[in-house]
Amino acid sequence: MRQSELDSPGAAPDAAGASGWQERVALPPQPKSVRDTGLDLSMLVELVSKVIFLAGKSHLSMLAARLRLPVNVLHEVLVFMLAEQMAEVARRGDADIDVAYQLTTLGRQRAGEALARNRYLGPAPVTLAAYRDMVLRQSLRRRPAIGAADIAAAFADISVPVGVRKLIGAAMYAGRSLLLYGPPGSGKSTLARRLGRLLQDVVALPHAVAVGEHIIEVYDPLQHLAPNPAQAAQLLPRHGEERRSVDARWLLCQRPVLQLGAELSAPMLALRLDAASGYYQAPAHFKANNGMLIIDDLGRQRVAAFDLLNRWIGPLDQGEDSLSLEGGQQFSVPFDTLMVFVTSADPASLFDPAFLRRLGYRVALGALGELEYRTLFRQQCLAARLVYDEAVLRHLIEQLHRPSARPLLACYPRELIGRILDFAGFAGEEPRLTLAALEHAWHSLFAGEGAPAGTAPPEAPAAPVCEAGQARAAGCHAPFAAEVIV
Repeated sequence: MRQSELDSPGAAPDAAGASGWQERVALPPQPKSVRDTGLDLSMLVELVSKVIFLAGKSHLSMLAARLRLPVNVLHEVLVFMLAEQMAEVARRGDADIDVAYQLTTLGRQRAGEALARNRYLGPAPVTLAAYRDMVLRQSLRRRPAIGAADIAAAFADISVPVGVRKLIGAAMYAGRSLLLYGPPGSGKSTLARRLGRLLQDVVALPHAVAVGEHIIEVYDPLQHLAPNPAQAAQLLPRHGEERRSVDARWLLCQRPVLQLGAELSAPMLALRLDAASGYYQAPAHFKANNGMLIIDDLGRQRVAAFDLLNRWIGPLDQGEDSLSLEGGQQFSVPFDTLMVFVTSADPASLFDPAFLRRLGYRVALGALGELEYRTLFRQQCLAARLVYDEAVLRHLIEQLHRPSARPLLACYPRELIGRILDFAGFAGEEPRLTLAALEHAWHSLFAGEGAPAGTAPPEAPAAPVCEAGQARAAGCHAPFAAEVIV
């Protein structure tokens, strides 16, 4: 489906909401023969040879577990290797499956040559056609539309203005790309991460994809999270025979939510051939298929913003991405990725009109209203187990923010309360929300930026103040378990 179709508000599926929804993932059936795998026999022979070469005598069941292939497929491969004098039976037990194999001299020579070309030793890949079919079957467009209840649940414990919620809700409902922009500290990055909570269902993902004789590793254990136990119990086949009937080359994971920041560079937008391993790593937007890709701090990457955005104009418009292998061979994969761009820069300085048209929604974030700021401060006190004091909050707004003209940004409550906890912990004292503690936290936060008008620096405690403030930058995490807009 083209992105232009996805960007049509009327194209969103008619559903009451996405909360609690999970369709049973239809994993492909287990292959019963080499032909059913879709892979060339030569690739399977190389995979089996490399495993035996490194492991030594290998039992059939071990090969099945390592390569995620059924015994009957491996038996077909090994029969060929026996006939070609590449392998021999090392031990045979009473049962037909109780067989161990080892390589012959010829087999070790061939396996060494294969390892020199490609050191991939993971589960057998799936074909590109099978991958394309799966991505399209479990597309974001096939899940129920996100509704007001889903947005309310995702943002239940953070302060997000009603107008912003409506804009984000409309974008997520329609499955359109999103731009969040505003000054640092206005809540863009955390708001973007929170959007991932709206994609809580499970999808099937292959460990790797084969394109001709080349292997592209797709699964990333740091990015692709396993389903929670309840989801796994609901989705996985319940009985042993049924479990063995599905293709084990696929695994279940939560819809991916990947985030890239200033570390993003031009090579990360393409397939990357690892010279040492001989196989490819999929780029981030490939790994994010059927999920979300957040580009944080847009404009600070090691690639020009124009080049970065121009790279994705075609995929956003067509719903397909073109990738190139070494040597120039090109192929296409689905681009079923919800893009979320986050920037502190003026959008007009980064986006040309053509790209702005392809962005579904642009959401400006700035200072909170006083009521929202007060609510957020109280939430942070509760999360930090600090006794809330209305007089202290009033002092923060009327005597610190207003005279200094510092906006009521969403990052300040967490940072100030976090520093109160830090200083109290260092001094071995019980943290308390007092005027003195707040003033101390405020001045340490803005050390070197000039004291706010109408206030005097507080008397410093025994703990070093400026050094602590400088050692922990304004973006440091507070030592309590609460996620808020930062």
